[in-house]
Amino acid sequence: MRLPLQVTFHHVDPSPALETRIHELAERLDRFSDQIMRCHVTVEAPHRHQHQGKLFDVRIDITVRDREIAIRRTHPVNHSHEDPYVALRDAFRAARRRLQDYERRRNRQVKWHDGMPHGRVCELVPAEDFGRIETADGRLIYFHRRSVLGKSFTALAVGDAVRFVEEPGDRGPQASTVHVIT
Repeated sequence: MRLPLQVTFHHVDPSPALETRIHELAERLDRFSDQIMRCHVTVEAPHRHQHQGKLFDVRIDITVRDREIAIRRTHPVNHSHEDPYVALRDAFRAARRRLQDYERRRNRQVKWHDGMPHGRVCELVPAEDFGRIETADGRLIYFHRRSVLGKSFTALAVGDAVRFVEEPGDRGPQASTVHVIT
């Protein structure tokens, strides 16, 4: 980790071995994102009055370039978290997943789960109020000017990327709803 790591213990006696393990796990986070600017790890045993069955809670606050990533895991029924090393492992696994998700979004590698077909406007006939969309598989889909949503028909241009809802029409497939992708 390039920047200093902050470790805080609440209701737990500081342990050099536990702190060393935290540093090892925090350094591994650099593999998943080079955007980490700060990392604060808090280890807490919320029920100090108990001698047996004390569950450790690990919170991790990571600051990256444009947001805060907070791992706030409390496992009231997970008795494996009676061991602080297991609680650390689970919290850092969650932090790793969140950093990987952050990097996917940042690099625009997130899949589009839209469900609507995509295409490009390949023909516009303003005098007759219609146009055609060419799909990725080369089919032509008719659309009427009233089918265009979010942008006026006159503002469309050949080559504009669109999403649409395809329906059967009198003369073949037609788009009932056309959204311009910006």
